[in-house]
Amino acid sequence: MGCTWGPRRGQWLDGEDIPSTTGLTSDERAYLEHFDAVYRALCAMLYNYVPTSGHPGGSISCGRFVANLIWNHMDYDLGAPDEAAADQIVFAAGHKALGLYAMWALRDEIAAQYAPGILPELWQQRLRLEDLLGFRRNPASMTPLRHRFQAKSLDGHPTPATPFVPLATGASGVGLCGAIGLALGFKDYYGDNAPRVHVVEGEGGLTPGRVSEALASAGTAGLDNLVLHLDWNQSSIDVDRVCRDAAGPGQYVQWEPAELLRLHDWNVICVEDGTDWSGIDRAQAKALSFSNGQPTAIVYRTTKGWQYGIEGRKSHGAGHALCSTSFYELLEPVLQELHGNLPSCSAAEVPACASADGDEIREACFWQALEQVRSLLGEAPACCRWLAGGVQQARERLLEQGRQSRFSSPPNVEAIGQAAGRLGSTVPSDMAVAPNSSETLRGALGKALGYWNRVAGGAVLTSSADLLDSTSVSQAGRDWPQGLYQSRDNPDTRLFAAGGICEDNMAGMIAGLAATRRYLGVGSSYGAFMAPLGHIAARLHAISCQARAERTGEPPLPLVMVCGHAGLKTGEDGPTHADPQALQLLQGNFPAEACVTLTPWEPAEVFPLLARSLALRPAVIAPFVTRPKETVPDREALGLAPVSAAVQGLYCLRESGGEPDIVLVLQGSGVTLTFVNDVLPQLIADGIDPQVFVVSSAELFDSLEPREQEEVFSVRAAERAMGITGFTLPTLYRWVTSPLGRQCSLHPFAEGHYPGSGRAEQVLGQAGLDARGQLAAIYRYLSLRA
Repeated sequence: MGCTWGPRRGQWLDGEDIPSTTGLTSDERAYLEHFDAVYRALCAMLYNYVPTSGHPGGSISCGRFVANLIWNHMDYDLGAPDEAAADQIVFAAGHKALGLYAMWALRDEIAAQYAPGILPELWQQRLRLEDLLGFRRNPASMTPLRHRFQAKSLDGHPTPATPFVPLATGASGVGLCGAIGLALGFKDYYGDNAPRVHVVEGEGGLTPGRVSEALASAGTAGLDNLVLHLDWNQSSIDVDRVCRDAAGPGQYVQWEPAELLRLHDWNVICVEDGTDWSGIDRAQAKALSFSNGQPTAIVYRTTKGWQYGIEGRKSHGAGHALCSTSFYELLEPVLQELHGNLPSCSAAEVPACASADGDEIREACFWQALEQVRSLLGEAPACCRWLAGGVQQARERLLEQGRQSRFSSPPNVEAIGQAAGRLGSTVPSDMAVAPNSSETLRGALGKALGYWNRVAGGAVLTSSADLLDSTSVSQAGRDWPQGLYQSRDNPDTRLFAAGGICEDNMAGMIAGLAATRRYLGVGSSYGAFMAPLGHIAARLHAISCQARAERTGEPPLPLVMVCGHAGLKTGEDGPTHADPQALQLLQGNFPAEACVTLTPWEPAEVFPLLARSLALRPAVIAPFVTRPKETVPDREALGLAPVSAAVQGLYCLRESGGEPDIVLVLQGSGVTLTFVNDVLPQLIADGIDPQVFVVSSAELFDSLEPREQEEVFSVRAAERAMGITGFTLPTLYRWVTSPLGRQCSLHPFAEGHYPGSGRAEQVLGQAGLDARGQLAAIYRYLSLRA
């Protein structure tokens, strides 16, 4: 066959070859030119007065194409920043936050002066010029003007605390993954009239591995509502030739951005001059007209720090010295229109700036500069009325679209939390697991996800790292068409591909699905891979949920990271896959109530634990489920606590007859099943009366009131306990507090090495976690304590 590109659905176009049917008039180009000059000046001010913090270079190089996008081509309502049917813009290049804030503040100010009726009623839903005083300022440190104006604290990278920001971005490549999940959710819900998701990224942002995964998933799924706007300026932090180009080999990668995008079956439009308004406008108009069902990328060739006075990599995270001569020279072309003079707040000219009051002096200087910007806009009525008209037209276009769900009965993700709250610890009859039956934990989880998908009318979208059946999450979509999502060929399935064996991208995509506020995204893989590779996207999603709640009061919408084939019972795959550390990577590494980990020990616990978690609505739910089939214990016959007790997170599985001879804390399916089936009967036969606790979810236990926690598991019990865990020792520390208890506790690394491969019972035996090892440790502890 030979080596060829092969057939592609996407098209490759040179921007110069795109005919313009309407295009921008000379007056409109002049208005945009004037706006861009003010925008670049404001970017310079933001960097200067922080002082000297932020990323001016990339903020400036993307400014012209972002400006044309928000004034001329996006459909949104400035008065309703959280309108679900509106087009979205995602700054995947989160370091361009300085530019995002400047752009948003100018748009707000122009509307305030020339079309105030289109602004939100609440100031909290706006980003005003006054809010720029809070750029990179901590909320706990309020200066006088920030307090006076109630200025927001604007993070160094975007979060949904800012209106019109759907996702927290900035961690390498995660923003694009999340944007693709967002586009998938919109495409599934609205169909052919889906809101568009516009993504702003740079060529350096294409280099992380998860981005190739993301590009593959978007091209395969046919997300034609996705438009990537690539700021190709060739400059990263360290080099000025990231990619190969006509000048020679790249210093990081040997592709041009258009080649990479074409490889993944995207439409690609190349704009040779990313400063040319007509070229930008033609490309953006064309991107909205493709009808081949593929995502589109516009590659704009730009210069980082264009006309800033510092260009290339040196403008990435640096700029002019505070209130330096070069800073004022940069601003002069704009400010001379008002003959305005900006005060200086450099320590050399104003020694007080070096004192404890320096922040307040700089803030006052910054505010004077912002007032100059406000006046400047007031002195340009023709320009600003046209720009304000663009925002009004964006709202009119959105209303004309009249976007409605493609479903006669739309998916309703809110039904999940409501139904879970009503159920409490009750297990529906069709979800009950019969004692003495044979079932897998992963199978019980898959059935539970299928149950919640039926409750939500298809609002659970599921992916896996080529392990849909292996981890049993395919059951989440069993009542819908089978196969993987493709917008034209298979739009009704509830299963989607994240690019293949791609936990990184998958975690970002399910975060993006949650950001639609319409879907519960589920991703699964081996726990050994899902927990570490999904951690960054999960953390950013938790940040997104916190930021959105602060602005709107809305509770989080979770993503579910299924840590399948967890622990040592995945023995045949060996230590590379049977990793006990995965739980430790998530547990205790999020703020309270942001993440819930689940560690059921038998299949009947899975449904009530998941239901309780869904009712609490954390940002992240991470169930740890094992692969082998288990015989479901008859709890009543064995004198064990009922399944309903598991929702406490930590519960007494077996009470002692009086003062216990030993307090044991168990965690993990393999070790707990071994204890119940083989160790407990032997202890009782030997006349030992243990009190046995099981950890089913540390975070669900944390959700109890302190009084309830003490009643369930007292401080005294922790001081007397020893533990047995299938995870790592630190996950036991809060339950086992005495030095002796910790010394005698069992965990997979107790022998000082990773256990090898083999059947589950063999691996448990090598780690000293089989019945013989558990009994030996328990008797040793009893002996030493005595």
